[in-house]
Amino acid sequence: MRLGIHVPNFDMPGGPAAIAPELARVAEAAEGAGAARLSLMDHFFQIPPRGEATQPMLEGYTTLGYLAAHTSAIRLGLLVTGVTYRYPGLLAKIVTTLDVLSEGRATLGIGAAWFEREHHGLGVPFPPLAERFERLAEALRVCLQMWDPGNDGPFEGKHFRLAETLCSPRPVSEPRPEIMVAGGGERKTLRLVAQYADACNLFAGTAEELAHKLSVLRGHCEQVGRDYGEIEKTVIYNQRQPDADFVDQMAEYARLGIDTVIVMPPGDRPAEWITGVCAPIVPRLADLEPIALDA
Repeated sequence: MRLGIHVPNFDMPGGPAAIAPELARVAEAAEGAGAARLSLMDHFFQIPPRGEATQPMLEGYTTLGYLAAHTSAIRLGLLVTGVTYRYPGLLAKIVTTLDVLSEGRATLGIGAAWFEREHHGLGVPFPPLAERFERLAEALRVCLQMWDPGNDGPFEGKHFRLAETLCSPRPVSEPRPEIMVAGGGERKTLRLVAQYADACNLFAGTAEELAHKLSVLRGHCEQVGRDYGEIEKTVIYNQRQPDADFVDQMAEYARLGIDTVIVMPPGDRPAEWITGVCAPIVPRLADLEPIALDA
């Protein structure tokens, strides 16, 4: 099992001038710890219950570009981009840029978006949920077409229409950047995972809850003719700080087929926390071999 690190807070001691140096230390600490993934949120305002909307929140892809320059091996992505935030052709171009500049380490994490306040606050349209899911499915198709070297023609969808899907330079990743769809919605989200994604992201819950979500995902894979084993299964662990029982709990998750657990620094000194808490956990997690859930 692998460890991912997700940084949700930029309220560093010392104010805005302290953010960049601390993020550089986060990058160094995450790679030094042997973490497989480093992610940030994609929001305009800080979200509840992480803090108040007035607390610092950086634009995600700009920040990933900075982290790319301070890392050499770790996979970089947002957990996750709201489909409403950027037109999908532009989103594919942004992720391609990150992939090129990170030499093939970009992930497109994407979901249906939910934080209504930030949309209204910055004047971004916030369609009803059903439409957001329609847009999510189309955005995934647009990105896949943008990354298809054999197809730079038009895209005609219900919500998005592109005269050209030209993407130059091409991504460095082969065959394209990784796609992660986040969420545990059983009827729509997990079906989109089966149709389009290389990885899913679920909330860490009880073993029974996770087993059920994975069973639903397997069912969608069977319906669309997808190999369930191709999909990386990740969970975001936000219940508490990893403690003495954490690895035992992750062993239970691994038996269900979870490949990666993503943890979050709880305070305003994330680099220190990563070195002190995460580094000792990584080799213990590496001994846990995920086992695919039985059909």
